[in-house]
Amino acid sequence: MFHRFACAAALTLLPVTAFADEISEALTAAQDAYTDGDIQFALDELDFARQRLMEKKTDALGGHLPEAPEGWTREVDTEMNSGLAMMGGGVGAKASYTDADGESFTVTLMADNPMVASMSAMISNAAAMGMRVERIGRQRFATQDDQAMALIGNRILVQAEGAEPSVMMPVLEAMDFAALGNFGQ
Repeated sequence: MFHRFACAAALTLLPVTAFADEISEALTAAQDAYTDGDIQFALDELDFARQRLMEKKTDALGGHLPEAPEGWTREVDTEMNSGLAMMGGGVGAKASYTDADGESFTVTLMADNPMVASMSAMISNAAAMGMRVERIGRQRFATQDDQAMALIGNRILVQAEGAEPSVMMPVLEAMDFAALGNFGQ
């Protein structure tokens, strides 16, 4: 009986373990290739390991996207990261929210991207730039027209756009900004 239970428990962990092992195996293969003098294969394995690690980081960031409120649907954009490579790297997550009447908006999260750092001054000086400042707890959001932006931990941009702030802010209120600020650490 114990043997069957242990096997079943091991099988439930297989997908997570397999993914982690895939990264470990690539890193070990890179080290072995380097030791053997095969620099290109070492680089290929390092690239593969980096790609898998970025996928894990992206999935973790996507976990901070708020759920759809009652009466709304949420569709997560799985192609968000492909465009970030052209903007200096980092990771991103994006979801579209739509209600039964067809009103929609998006929430985008971007972390560790040079563009995010450049937004810091604009968000910090929102009032001076003619933007309205709204708060969710201790977090300041710069709002203008159909857009709201905040910078979390000086490295993560939260941007909602496409609807009136009064529609988007309740969805943003569902986010755990303290946990988001600790993302990737």
